[in-house]
Amino acid sequence: MNQEALLPRLAPAIGLFFLAPLTAEYLMGNAPITDNVLKLLGLSCLYGGGALLIREFARRTGRGWPAMMTLALVYGLIEEAYVTQTLWDSNWVVGAHTLEYGFIPALGLAGPWTLFMVGVHTAFSISAPIAVAETLAGARRTTPWLGKVGLTIAGVMYAVVALGSGIAQAVYGHHASALQLIGAAVVIAAIIVVGVRLPRRTTDLTPLPGRAPSPWVAGALAMVAGAVFVLLYAVDPTGFTPWLAEAIPLPAWLSTIIYLALFVTVATVVVRWSHRAGWSQAHRLALAGGAMLTYAWHSFPQRTITPTVPRTPPTPLAEDLASNAILTAGAVALLVVAALRLRRPPVSGTAGTRQSPKQEAPEPQ
Repeated sequence: MNQEALLPRLAPAIGLFFLAPLTAEYLMGNAPITDNVLKLLGLSCLYGGGALLIREFARRTGRGWPAMMTLALVYGLIEEAYVTQTLWDSNWVVGAHTLEYGFIPALGLAGPWTLFMVGVHTAFSISAPIAVAETLAGARRTTPWLGKVGLTIAGVMYAVVALGSGIAQAVYGHHASALQLIGAAVVIAAIIVVGVRLPRRTTDLTPLPGRAPSPWVAGALAMVAGAVFVLLYAVDPTGFTPWLAEAIPLPAWLSTIIYLALFVTVATVVVRWSHRAGWSQAHRLALAGGAMLTYAWHSFPQRTITPTVPRTPPTPLAEDLASNAILTAGAVALLVVAALRLRRPPVSGTAGTRQSPKQEAPEPQ
């Protein structure tokens, strides 16, 4: 294949490689866009490499969104239990003690923080960027984007950063016991088994009666659920963004219950909607857009994170707010482009001809 055709073919993968970390860390407000470019490259290898591996596995094996979101959960548990060990380290960020709120001594972790990180990675860090990137890919939405060489490169980049960070934590951090790490491995293995055993094609299932609501309704659901999700962590008095803690003194046990109820409710509603006639890529984009816009507005009350290691000076407020404004504008522009992309007839990924949406193969949900 000539070089002129190589870049368009890899464009969706390159886009996802950078969109995942930009959403997960920068749009959320954890770091400003003025940060070291090497940090972005490292985060791209971690988030982008992980998102690509999850997406390529699901699409190559004929699986769809249930498998991708299950593996996104696995990604989050691996990152927080092994790569950064924030599930076990209460002092990983300056000025916060993330495990004191709802700490469970028998497990060595905090319920609210663990559930927050579960939702962060499953919905925001991995699934939302994949949905947006697939929308922009048009007719190549459900086809593989990488060959064997590309998959190997993505896997190596992810493994180098993940293993390197995990080894550094194990050597210098000493945050987790062997029993905690083994327990996390058992949970992760069980979730992987569930993920790979999910039905490969939901299009073969009997649809539920009625039609799916408008994509605008799906987007509104994502915005409301996303608001509840991020505001639940804002009431944690010992967290890194406790800007609602004094106004809403919520007990940790109640926060945990609300997190669980939120996850079950949203999952139930989306599953039911997605099995009704009329469910489409526009609905998936709306859900992803609601998640990204939640991060965008929440970045303004949240201050950038100053990790304990490596210790860095805090970001000036003006720089933080300017970064949030630029990233919010970028997210809105990207979602508008993605929405407009849905209005265009899809273009075949192998030939330069346009094809009717009716000619596309049934898509795993």
